[in-house]
Amino acid sequence: MDSSREFVKDVKRVIVKVGTAVVTRADGRLAVGRVGALCEQLKELNSQGYEVILVASGAVGVGIQRLRYRRLVNSSLDDLQKPQIELDSKACAAVGQSSLMALYDTLFSQLDVTASQLLVTNSDFRNPDFRMQLSETVGSLLDLRVIPIFNENDAISTRDHPNEDSSGIFCDNDSLATLLALELKADLLVLLSDVEGLYNAPPNKPHAELIHTYVKEKHEGEITFGDKSKVGRGGMTAKVKAANQAADAGTPTVITSGYATDNIVKVLQGQRVGTLFHKDAHSWTLVKEIGAREMAVAARECSRRLQALPSKDRRKILLDIADALEANESLIKVENEADVAAAQEAGYDKSLLSRLALKPGKISGLAKSIRMLADMKEPIGHVLSRMELADGLILEKTSCPMGVLLVVFEARPDALVQIASLAIRSGNGLLLKGGKEANRSNAILHKVITEAIPDTVGEKLIGLVTSREQIPDLLKLDDVIDLVIPRGSNKLVSQIKDSTKIPVLGHADGICHVYIDKSANMKMAKHIVLDAKTDYPAACNAMETLLVHKDFLSNGGFNKLVTELQRKGVTLHGGPRASALLNISQVNSFHHEYNSMDCTVEIVDDVHSAIDHIHRHGRHVEYSHFSSFVLYINILWPFVIFWFFFNFSFSSHTDCIITEDSKIAEIFLLQVDSAAVFHNASTRFCDGARFGLGAEVGISTSRIHARGPVGVEGLLTSRWILKGNGHIVDGDEGVIYTHKSLALQS
Repeated sequence: MDSSREFVKDVKRVIVKVGTAVVTRADGRLAVGRVGALCEQLKELNSQGYEVILVASGAVGVGIQRLRYRRLVNSSLDDLQKPQIELDSKACAAVGQSSLMALYDTLFSQLDVTASQLLVTNSDFRNPDFRMQLSETVGSLLDLRVIPIFNENDAISTRDHPNEDSSGIFCDNDSLATLLALELKADLLVLLSDVEGLYNAPPNKPHAELIHTYVKEKHEGEITFGDKSKVGRGGMTAKVKAANQAADAGTPTVITSGYATDNIVKVLQGQRVGTLFHKDAHSWTLVKEIGAREMAVAARECSRRLQALPSKDRRKILLDIADALEANESLIKVENEADVAAAQEAGYDKSLLSRLALKPGKISGLAKSIRMLADMKEPIGHVLSRMELADGLILEKTSCPMGVLLVVFEARPDALVQIASLAIRSGNGLLLKGGKEANRSNAILHKVITEAIPDTVGEKLIGLVTSREQIPDLLKLDDVIDLVIPRGSNKLVSQIKDSTKIPVLGHADGICHVYIDKSANMKMAKHIVLDAKTDYPAACNAMETLLVHKDFLSNGGFNKLVTELQRKGVTLHGGPRASALLNISQVNSFHHEYNSMDCTVEIVDDVHSAIDHIHRHGRHVEYSHFSSFVLYINILWPFVIFWFFFNFSFSSHTDCIITEDSKIAEIFLLQVDSAAVFHNASTRFCDGARFGLGAEVGISTSRIHARGPVGVEGLLTSRWILKGNGHIVDGDEGVIYTHKSLALQS
């Protein structure tokens, strides 16, 4: 839990205000998916014992849509030619309120939750008896686990134009929510918006950063607000005013996005979501947070100083890091063992524990890889091509660093060492975010590495991102960060790709196949398959699917191989043909990365069938609907809209053929469209260190820039150096172009 959010442990009564921009789409119609997700969250809080009150908006907008449709249906052709009279906002509110409440009532009913409607006006709160009765009624409803839903009764409001008139005890539903928070003694107020929270500038501006904790003395004069809400009365200005009023009166308030499906729950879990307003925020002694932009800019500045060093000095930094790792091995081991023990206690699976643990010899192995990297040919400033454009005008294409890398990786601390050493060798700045399960391991490794970096470069060359909440801010910095490399689940990679304009390099799945052809050497096939599956099952280059030629079954070798796999502890799952033959469970999908001692087996007719299988099942399409409420379409037909999100995840990682037929092998090697394709060799060889790259930042299945194990070369780009002697273009008059290729200078 974030230290500034510890107050949530004492929260019992929470008020959630949802704005019109959240509950309606851009065309003014109800956003049923978002309303459904809101109801699901409130149901979850209700079932956990929280007292939940909802302040709803959107009635006028819904009424406008329904009355416009009704007017259209009842209009003649002549009527439609006439200027359309603006609809009365109070009539719209009256119609829309019943429609909106009908939706909430239906959705909550399907979730086995009872909701109630309470419409209030400004004048009501001028009556002390009303305020006392309101408190009693709401208390009774909450005791019965009923969710009260409040809204201003715009249909009978005494203000002629409620969207414009700001007078009265409350002027919009944001201020109504604040008023209710104080009247009903709420412990927390959550204001849902169409953005993540309060930014120091309009969120669409490139340098805008999310303010996690609002301090009035610091932020009040720094913030520039964007346009007011186009669909409601408020906007961020109104929300900040309401949040400040509530916080000053003692009710902590969080402004966060209502577009996310779980932000309310995250707030109650103490996660740093949105912007927090708290009366004591000004007095908190917080650890100074380095902003996302500040961290990225510092890494870039340090990388430029690194690039300016002589090659021998950059090499020495790597050697010093290798020595430092070995010197601090016992300390690193203590921190890593603490992470492993915590992960075991938390019940994490064996594959994660295997990746998390720094096994004996791992540190010395990492140090050896770093020294190998240091001894490699200097990669920066390497001349890739030379050409004479004209007499005395020489153009060179040279290698250079990318700039700043952001690497988000799973609970695998050895990855931090590899990535950091590659960044230094390639002259790049680096920001790292590791899995929370490896927090202590990552922290000590980062400390050891950065302390070995000389002051002439600066330890901020490599920044360690410690909060998951900083990632969205970093992903917006496409003007400072040059490449994002996610290493983790398909969900993580997809989320990052959808959240950034920065180029993303990486792979989501490692569905590695081994195909045994009919001409395969039995002994060789056995050794390769066992190694590919059992050497390190948690690795992304471990075999997940074994394909076997149908004729290979007849020589008895296949049964021996199956027996040996099972003896080694491998659990086999079959495709339709293999499951029937071996009497094993049938898989629902061939697209499954086990990362464990499990393997899918299937029988194929020939090499072409194997290739087709790899291509078809190396690409996976995942369908998901936004809300389960489509089950109730007979009730919700006026409101329900279907959303289908298609997430394509490509594996195309490493695939292998075992065969003695060279022609068959060539067909496989040429036609399988994967990052690495092997003949008679284990898929476990697909690794940066084993490829002689020294280390790897990851294995890319992208088809742009770098593919397969990504070492130093994959973290470099190029630039052009032109050397002349007073040459000018001048309309190309008098310039005689030679475009002659020149030999590279040794």
